[in-house]
Amino acid sequence: MQTLDERFEIAFEIASAMTQKLPPDTMLKFYAYYKLATKGKAYSTPSGESQLRNAFKLNAMFQLNNITEDEAKEKYIELVENITQQKIP
Repeated sequence: MQTLDERFEIAFEIASAMTQKLPPDTMLKFYAYYKLATKGKAYSTPSGESQLRNAFKLNAMFQLNNITEDEAKEKYIELVENITQQKIP
């Protein structure tokens, strides 16, 4: 069985290759889980041009305040599995 980090990397590759248009709330979940999983709680303010989009991103991060980096990786993997209907081993 693969480690959590290996499964997370596979999930990230699958998500990055997706061409289907996803709802904004799903995209925000992807963003927040990824940032927490890779940057941890030390994540700072989003750096995009749109203040409104940055506010949504920051809000998505605040909603994950009570989960760990490993939990964020698991949630990211689950999200990819639910969208693609394929299990990541």
